[in-house]
Amino acid sequence: MLPGVKEVCVVGIPDEKSGEAVKVYLVKKDTSLTAEAVIAHCRVYLSAYKIPKHVEFRKTLPKSAIGKILRRKLKEEQQPR
Repeated sequence: MLPGVKEVCVVGIPDEKSGEAVKVYLVKKDTSLTAEAVIAHCRVYLSAYKIPKHVEFRKTLPKSAIGKILRRKLKEEQQPR
């Protein structure tokens, strides 16, 4: 994992061009961490189609009562209403 990241969750979100795009939600451990640094790190370790197009920093990620990250809730936030 990238130094400076406390928690991470990756979801697919709707994208007009490709149908679906990769979005990463991060909780920072290091306040100097930038979206550009996250994407640069991903370019080194991931295939091109896995590199996130969107990076969003959050103070916390939604979790269930047992502590699992609620990916569905993050994905639902991206759906048009």
